[in-house]
Amino acid sequence: MAQTPSTEARAGLKLISPPALYAILMLAAPLATVLLYSVLTGEKGSVSLPLTLDNYHDLLTKPVYRALMWRSLIVSFFVTLATVILAYPIAYFVSFHVAPSRKALWLFLITIPFWTSYIIRVALWRTILGYDGIFDSVVMGLGITDTQPNILSNGVLSIIITLAHAYAPFAVLPIFVSLEKVDRSLLEAGQDLGESRWMTFLRVTLPLSLPGVIAAVLIVFIPTVGDYVTPELIGGGKTPMIANLMEVAMLKQRDQAMGSAIAVGAMTIVALISVAFVLWNKRYLGGRK
Repeated sequence: MAQTPSTEARAGLKLISPPALYAILMLAAPLATVLLYSVLTGEKGSVSLPLTLDNYHDLLTKPVYRALMWRSLIVSFFVTLATVILAYPIAYFVSFHVAPSRKALWLFLITIPFWTSYIIRVALWRTILGYDGIFDSVVMGLGITDTQPNILSNGVLSIIITLAHAYAPFAVLPIFVSLEKVDRSLLEAGQDLGESRWMTFLRVTLPLSLPGVIAAVLIVFIPTVGDYVTPELIGGGKTPMIANLMEVAMLKQRDQAMGSAIAVGAMTIVALISVAFVLWNKRYLGGRK
């Protein structure tokens, strides 16, 4: 017996209701709470009425908030750029030059950094980049410089290096998946028509793999803007980003209203940038026609 549209609709609602309820409780409710807190008045470690936009006014007018937001965006931009530039050749090599029977092994090796705690990896970078660390010893041992570079003293640079290493696998995997979908016959056709390997890559491979590149950009850019652990451990708290300011407002100053406003402001800026980037590249999301 055929089901009526209303019966099918009810069956569909029953099917999606558990995950929808979970999403509402776990995602929408906390977000709504943060939005509400951001327009309340913060006082003596609590929030109260009346509703106010003073928190957002401070967020837009006080130089410290603008400076840390710009620093977070700049750091995230360079982390994303470095990660994608380094990840693309790795993904290309695995996709085009590794035997199909060994690709799973290579992908397995790429995920090895996830076997250790993120905090441990950050601590190791302190050892590598710090004063009289591994990098300083190698550079001075090769006679490149007589003074110790101590990259860790440059908070922004050391944060970029650490975050680029931490998020590299997140960039490799979506680019690899996108490259695997490239029709190899198109590459052969381009070379049969007299194109060099380099021009075939620029005109065929790169455009067809851009959906994976776009995914990698978003996967890396969005979380690195709000990263808290790396600036705290690598920079020793001397090079804070917007998430560190949020932690200060929430836990040390106990101003939940201002901390919520900072969170909402950061989410809004990241969302606008991400949507603009996606719209700018929308013709590549489903593969270039």
